[in-house]
Amino acid sequence: MHEHFIKQSIRNRCEIYGANGKLRLTIPKERKGSSKTIIQELKISYKDNWQKLHWNAIVSAYNSSPFFEYYKVELQPIFEEKEEYLVVFNSKLQNTIIDLLQEENTTKNTKEYLHAGNFSNLRNHNWELKEQPKYNQVFMEKHGFIPNLSILDLLFNLGPESADYLNQCADLKI
Repeated sequence: MHEHFIKQSIRNRCEIYGANGKLRLTIPKERKGSSKTIIQELKISYKDNWQKLHWNAIVSAYNSSPFFEYYKVELQPIFEEKEEYLVVFNSKLQNTIIDLLQEENTTKNTKEYLHAGNFSNLRNHNWELKEQPKYNQVFMEKHGFIPNLSILDLLFNLGPESADYLNQCADLKI
């Protein structure tokens, strides 16, 4: 909550599997004069209708996936509500995904910037598996398996099996 925003990180972007391959979705931020913006103060820009573009891209990419109809009811409202701050948007999306995975939510927000401590510091983690186990994806026949996509790809394609898949991946080297 108290780190500086890091450009070109997963804090405001993800990739999904579109009809033409990987598609990057980026939440635009309001520009500030300083690059030292604390992440909890970072505001989302609504100059463009990014929410509609993102949701339409998600629908186009996953409408024919096995679990899209089941999960869209929970996810669509997040893409329609205009949150002022990126951390609020991310928290709502994260909490919803944790609920959909039927996992216990153990996340806690910090009160100050902690350089080190009794916690897992994943702020600058790469998050890419070198060898990710394959699962069926919507456009796999056209472009093959694309690893390291958004959790949305996993949820829409594996549904309730997503948590088991993630637990299997936990043992792989990232």
